[in-house]
Amino acid sequence: MNQEFEGRTEKEAIETAIEALGLERDEFDVEILETEKGGIFNLQKKVRIRVHLNQDIVTAGNEDPENDLEHAVVDFVRNMTEKMGYPSEVKVKFREAGKIGLRLDTPHSNILIGKKGKNLDAIQLLANVIAGRLDDGGTRVVVDAENYRQRREESLIRLAQQVGDQVMQSHKSKLLEPMNPFERRLIHTTLNDVAGITTKSEGEGLYKQVRVIYRGFEG
Repeated sequence: MNQEFEGRTEKEAIETAIEALGLERDEFDVEILETEKGGIFNLQKKVRIRVHLNQDIVTAGNEDPENDLEHAVVDFVRNMTEKMGYPSEVKVKFREAGKIGLRLDTPHSNILIGKKGKNLDAIQLLANVIAGRLDDGGTRVVVDAENYRQRREESLIRLAQQVGDQVMQSHKSKLLEPMNPFERRLIHTTLNDVAGITTKSEGEGLYKQVRVIYRGFEG
């Protein structure tokens, strides 16, 4: 089942789809069909999207681990958070071909998420090391708490749109905060089709910065 929705921004169109379909964000993929622009700076005015239900992702009916791999990573994450002094219940949030999602239920979620999700990223990295030892790297583990990853994604989309507008008006480039590869890719993708600006990553290591650059209009 594919349906189309509209909004003033991609985020607004997605929120409309979530409300209308009664789904979680990770249960469907989004295809941007049309971006209507207008005004002196040719800024985004309306976005039309098509929603594709992701048949591969299955929200976990049984939130307890079901096989050796799931038991291993769930036990590892549970034991690690307990040794850190912030015990958590670890549940299976979803199962997908080549990927499982874990949810931390804990009163210490703010600490385990950390600033800009860095603690959560570290926990996820270690969980993937354990999964890789058992499955030759074939299964990816996504660790979340308080639905942080979706909230962060939506926040970064808003940030990209705001900074894009600022760069278009000022004609000056802007350097964003250091981000992990997934977050940087989200910024690049959000601004990829915006006429008049471009983006590039700068720096070394895992956490690089994205620079949004004004390039003007060709032709």
